[in-house]
Amino acid sequence: MSEGVRVRVLCAVHGDPLAAAELAAVLDERQRTGLEPLPPDPVAVLPGLLRSLRPVFRSLGTGTRRLLLIAAADQHPFATHAYQRAVAAARSHTGSLDDAEAAGLARATSAGVVFRDSWTRIAAYETASAADRRETHRLLARVLRGEGEAPRRAWHRAAAALGPSRRLAAELRASAHEVRAAGEHALACALLERAAALTPDARERPRLLARAAADAWRSGDGDRARRLSAHGDIDGLGGLLALRAGNATEAFDALLATAERHVARIAGRGVEPGARHGTELSVRASGPRTGQGVPGSGGSGLRGGRPGDPGTAAHLVACATEAALYTGDLRRCQEAAAVAARLGIAAPGTLGGLAAAFEGRYEDARDLLRTAAGRCGSGDPTSLIHSSIAALLLGDHTRAASAAVRAAASARALGEPATVPQAMEFQAYAEFWTGRPRAAGAAALDALRQAYVTGQDNGACHLQAALAMFAAVTGDEELCRARAAAARAHALERGLGLPAALALWALAFLDLSTGRYTASATRLRALAGFGPGHGHRAVRHLAIPHYVEAAVRTGDTSVARTAHADYDRWASAVRSVDDLALSARCRALLATGHEAADHYRTALDLHAGGIRDFERARTELLFGGALRRLRKRAEARDRLCSALEAFEHFGAPHCAAEARAELRALGEPGRLPAGARGTAGLLTSQQLAVARMAAEGATNREIASRLLLSPRTIDHHLRGVFSRLGIRSRIELVKLLTPED
Repeated sequence: MSEGVRVRVLCAVHGDPLAAAELAAVLDERQRTGLEPLPPDPVAVLPGLLRSLRPVFRSLGTGTRRLLLIAAADQHPFATHAYQRAVAAARSHTGSLDDAEAAGLARATSAGVVFRDSWTRIAAYETASAADRRETHRLLARVLRGEGEAPRRAWHRAAAALGPSRRLAAELRASAHEVRAAGEHALACALLERAAALTPDARERPRLLARAAADAWRSGDGDRARRLSAHGDIDGLGGLLALRAGNATEAFDALLATAERHVARIAGRGVEPGARHGTELSVRASGPRTGQGVPGSGGSGLRGGRPGDPGTAAHLVACATEAALYTGDLRRCQEAAAVAARLGIAAPGTLGGLAAAFEGRYEDARDLLRTAAGRCGSGDPTSLIHSSIAALLLGDHTRAASAAVRAAASARALGEPATVPQAMEFQAYAEFWTGRPRAAGAAALDALRQAYVTGQDNGACHLQAALAMFAAVTGDEELCRARAAAARAHALERGLGLPAALALWALAFLDLSTGRYTASATRLRALAGFGPGHGHRAVRHLAIPHYVEAAVRTGDTSVARTAHADYDRWASAVRSVDDLALSARCRALLATGHEAADHYRTALDLHAGGIRDFERARTELLFGGALRRLRKRAEARDRLCSALEAFEHFGAPHCAAEARAELRALGEPGRLPAGARGTAGLLTSQQLAVARMAAEGATNREIASRLLLSPRTIDHHLRGVFSRLGIRSRIELVKLLTPED
């Protein structure tokens, strides 16, 4: 099965490997590849696991089973914190739990009952008869009379209901509205699903399920959202789900069509179509993102835009623009812009800026992005994500990182887990390009897992491509190729030109840093691609500094000069010191002799005012080589030693090897990398991470799960670790990896 499905299967079964195997066995081909959502209720398709637990519960006394049932109903699927009150109301004796504690099933605490694991709790509930479960829910509903407890009381009343009830369905609908305002979207979804089951009005049922789908999406349950959205659409949710987990081209068509239908309905009611447009709050940053040259992902949310609200049309057009940018299709970007103009809608600043840059209107792009970057005072996660993206494009990494961290915190506080990995992605870009590669890799890996868990496979594809770039810089060739292959395969299938191009950029940089200049130039020329899922013009533009270097090294400077002229126009418009420094470096590469040296000095002066330390180190490396050829040995040595130190800090062994080779050409001994006398200095960053986990006692499968890699890849890394360290067993590894290393 696909990696995203594997992660969601494990989450659905609460991490139990036997249950995961049982659930995987009943999935069909489309479910295994992620094209269809997982079954709605894993318990219903896992008879084996519950069958093994039922005899244990049935051997307990009646009083013990009663207490365990109350505790289980009180906790699953939502905690209602009514156990103690329910036990008192039922006049039960808590000492009856002694048998359950002796059997290792559960234990009593001051806060209530703690089950051994999730499946034990589920078994305690499922083993009881339907009549006993209904009676328990009625008991819990009776004691939930405190302030703010009405929604959970409604939930238990509904769980005890025997048939349709218009009054109860209305109560559930009102309760869903209340908890949604409090950020409890998972509970809102459950309340609406139950309302749909209990309403006697067949016409109301699809509307309730459609609204439940929107709440499921915001709660991070992508599979449930996809299942429920089949019953109806709320503000283009189907298109948004296609954008996040389906085909981006189909998402574009669906979103734009929904926007036009929405405006037509509003016009029929006599409402001005363009009124209250620009609802940036309804966009969940799902389009192409660029972390100072590294595009990323995001996801569309459902904030703002009530049915019939004119702002919803702006939200849908903005998301359609994002879908067009996802694909890398300029024609679709122009089509979205034309529809927006016709409907009197302005896209959010970040999206408008990206589209303008995509079309080469750099001054317009700059102004729109500056406006968007300045909107970081709000606590809304979407606004903060847009601010982070705009700041990254403008080269303001400090503001970008701050906005991304705040966006993630705000999304967690609002109960919107689907937004968290999107914010963390841009945090990772900012940290990576400013000299914190390990923190960036950890953030991206955490975001990748969360993207998979929340059903955002397209966002995970972007993160795989970003991690491929990180691996290329840190010299892990096999990991780079594996992540790039995974990203490109998914991108081609789903029409995602952006991650396909980013993955190709990662492979090109790997070639560049290992001396395969012709291969690197060929890959970089192909970055624009042809057709959705192949490439992206924006990525090719952002990779121009690397392309110029590869082209010059192969003697092909004519196209490189044209490419640099366009890049210089962007740098001059944006006035980012880092971009201007890279443009000066390109100018130096295209010049010769003392003229080139002057341009390198200009580049380094500009780098001094920026924060892209890795690119500064590459400029020093290239300058050092140029100085060596000019026979300026002392200055060349200083530049190369400075570059080497930076590459060692970054953990970029290939680039460090280039610097040492230049030093040897000067007649200087290529000094060993920092820490090479210790164990850590002999390993790549990925090998070191694997080695440390293995030394802590983790199995290959556990390491694979934590790093989202295959056990076979982990085995390969460990073999490399053993080879580099000259050892044969994990026992020796434990001895070598002391805290000092």
